[in-house]
Amino acid sequence: MKFFPILALSATLLVSSTVNAKEVAGVEVNDTLTIEQQALTLNGAGVRSKFFMDLYVGSLYLAEPQQTAEQVIEQPVSVIRLNITSGMITSDKMIDAIEEGFDLATKGDTSAIQTEIDQFMALFSDEIKEGDQFTFIMKKGEGVSSLKNNVTQGDVKGELFRQALINIWLGDKPAQKSLRKAMLGQ
Repeated sequence: MKFFPILALSATLLVSSTVNAKEVAGVEVNDTLTIEQQALTLNGAGVRSKFFMDLYVGSLYLAEPQQTAEQVIEQPVSVIRLNITSGMITSDKMIDAIEEGFDLATKGDTSAIQTEIDQFMALFSDEIKEGDQFTFIMKKGEGVSSLKNNVTQGDVKGELFRQALINIWLGDKPAQKSLRKAMLGQ
């Protein structure tokens, strides 16, 4: 796994301006983020729940509002942020959920991006606890940079991987339909 110069990106993210914020399931969600000197605006945020338990708050940031996964995929930069709200989420459960998400996002055929998925899954090997925040910075044509609690985890190259990751939350078979709808501001 390559760690390219996203330390500056981490620093930029750490000092992201919070003009306003809204609260979703007890989590303060920034209205804006600044990524590499580009202002991104909250497109929407919602809660991922299972068996009547809130697991995390998912939020989507874009340069301009979009309402479909296809429109989000076409954006030069997009950010999905997950704020863990439950102690029930463990590293193993997160890995299982994301692997299932990739399976659904690729219609059961992950072979073209399996190497990238394996790299990405390695980012979740450390303990996950309530209050952790994952930020996925996705650049069209490049891939995904991942941060945990504003600390760089690593990068996964590849456009097909980036699209599949977006589709985990926003595609035809998302992690949760109500979360997709909320993130797309519908």
